[in-house]
Amino acid sequence: MTGKLYGVGVGPGDPELLTLKALRIIKEADVVAVPGEIPEQSIAYRIVYGAWEGIREKELLAVPMPMTKDKKQLKENHEKGAQLLGRLLEQGKKVAFLTLGDPTVYSTYLYVHRILTDQGYDTQIISGIPSFCAVSARLNTGLVETSQQLHVLPASYQIREGLKLPGTKVLMKAGHKMKEVRQQIQKLGEEAVMIRNCGMEDEQIFDSVEKIPDDPGYYSLIIVKDKANI
Repeated sequence: MTGKLYGVGVGPGDPELLTLKALRIIKEADVVAVPGEIPEQSIAYRIVYGAWEGIREKELLAVPMPMTKDKKQLKENHEKGAQLLGRLLEQGKKVAFLTLGDPTVYSTYLYVHRILTDQGYDTQIISGIPSFCAVSARLNTGLVETSQQLHVLPASYQIREGLKLPGTKVLMKAGHKMKEVRQQIQKLGEEAVMIRNCGMEDEQIFDSVEKIPDDPGYYSLIIVKDKANI
């Protein structure tokens, strides 16, 4: 009898945005898996701790996931993570794998989820509030209305053509390419707002393209709107 793996979205940063279902699954889990070397230092862990201090009594599993675009290294990391989780599932354990935002949006968890699902293990995704929804709410405005389109773009890749799309553009994971991203937005004459660490204690809002720093940090998200819709 094998256990079950849950990919649990813990939301964008504010512990109060952790869903009741996510918290229930975490409480019921035998093991809480956290991406990174030291679970207690991860943002995902701290979000849950902010809502439920009982997580410190849980058995924790560190799942190292170094950030890289090297496909071979990525594949090796995902397979190692799946092996760690698979051993626990073979013991019949319920495992809650914490992931920021929603597990279905640019999540590291999806890779190990796919591997273990393909191997026949019981897996389930638990939705979380996506960061771009929390950012729009924090800005006290909507993302899209009526017939407007919404485009979610991985900004660390080529986004020149994506920025030309109509409607609202959400730029995620810009990382060290933020300077280039900002220049592309300015070239097109678009307006944008960026939030760093939305819902966290050190949250910062940059209300114009010109104010966006070159190195804003990993948990930064930009919303670009057509001028007619601002």
